[in-house]
Amino acid sequence: MSIGIFVGSDNGTTTDVCERLAEKLGGAELVDVANATPQDIDKYDKVILASSTWGDGELQSDWESYAESLNGKDFGGKTVALLALGDADSYGDTFCDALYHLKNAAKGAKIVGAVSTDGYEFGSSKGVENGSFVGLAIDEANADDQTDSRLDTWVEKLKGAGF
Repeated sequence: MSIGIFVGSDNGTTTDVCERLAEKLGGAELVDVANATPQDIDKYDKVILASSTWGDGELQSDWESYAESLNGKDFGGKTVALLALGDADSYGDTFCDALYHLKNAAKGAKIVGAVSTDGYEFGSSKGVENGSFVGLAIDEANADDQTDSRLDTWVEKLKGAGF
């Protein structure tokens, strides 16, 4: 089984978190969305879409372009997990809104890996549905001491979903 982690990163923090995630998953492959095509998604059995949240709750710049290129792509029931980075202190009203945009980009996918908002302190997030984030929310700016344990818990959840 192959796992592709599609990542966009301006300052390297999202890539760093995704490298740690790949190691915990036992060898997932990182794909930089700056150089990816929509067809690259098809190369993997399972896919993780990962972006930081920028500005007023937007995707990272490379992800903005890549998400546009995914317009009209049907993920055909492919199993997809979502990961976003955000800053709950400085951008608490748009915390990890990238999750919302990533979910919208993965039309037709089976989305797995929702995470309860318990233990997070933020104002609001478009990435929350029914009291849970639609994927993993990471705050390296204010809660980096929780990142590894959150990754570990999420990896177990993903493995239970077939990753």
